[in-house]
Amino acid sequence: MTAFRLELRRNRSLTIWLGVLLLGYGASMGAMYPIMVQNDEVFRTYMKSFPKEFLAAFGMTGSPSDPGVFFTTYIASWLWPVMAAIGALLIGTRAAAADLDRGFLDLPLSTPISRSRYLGASIAGQALVMAVLALTAIAGVWVVGRLVDADFDAVNFLLAGVLAWLFGCAIAGVTTLLSVITLSRAQAAGIAGGVLVAMYLVFVVTQVSPDWAWLATLSAWDHFETTPIIDHGTVPIGDMALFAGIAIAGWLGALAAFRGRNLAA
Repeated sequence: MTAFRLELRRNRSLTIWLGVLLLGYGASMGAMYPIMVQNDEVFRTYMKSFPKEFLAAFGMTGSPSDPGVFFTTYIASWLWPVMAAIGALLIGTRAAAADLDRGFLDLPLSTPISRSRYLGASIAGQALVMAVLALTAIAGVWVVGRLVDADFDAVNFLLAGVLAWLFGCAIAGVTTLLSVITLSRAQAAGIAGGVLVAMYLVFVVTQVSPDWAWLATLSAWDHFETTPIIDHGTVPIGDMALFAGIAIAGWLGALAAFRGRNLAA
């Protein structure tokens, strides 16, 4: 518990600031939702001037007055992936790579705390941070939306939050593994960030050009669809299992590698 409490203290500032940003932006979008509903026909006409493939690349597969499309367009398609990546890259690389570079790692490992417990506390902290951030991303939109009489289903929004949490955990798991392998925060964050950018570009290309649609499954964005969840309550069990599997595999791989890693290399 000592290592976990330390991790909570170290994660506190980052979690608060990212949470405030997510909550504030989500609340402002929730307050704007009635405007989308009142001007639905105007927005539909405006959107017809854009190619459908272009709109699909940004999650705008219908009217912004639709709750699922609204959330996907303004939160899930870009804001949450960016915030989740920031949190995962900073926290996922700290316990091994950043602490080693700062000379801090020798201190906790010189105590009875084992390497597994030390990194395990970091992993538990990562999962908790992602849960808090995913909740704030959902809460801002839903709470303010309900205050302005938006027809937002609490259960469906919560399910979308679970998918967002697993999406963030998958990034954190891979980043943690890369951090242990490279022992370099810059390299681990660069590789993980580069892969995310590449997957987003692949998703955009597959939406714009049907000839490349077969590549869509390689992109995390193809498995992070919140519109069906919010609009119909459809639970994407396969996508949730995929993100959970990647997160668990990354974290377990990091624990196994960290136990025998030569920290002087």
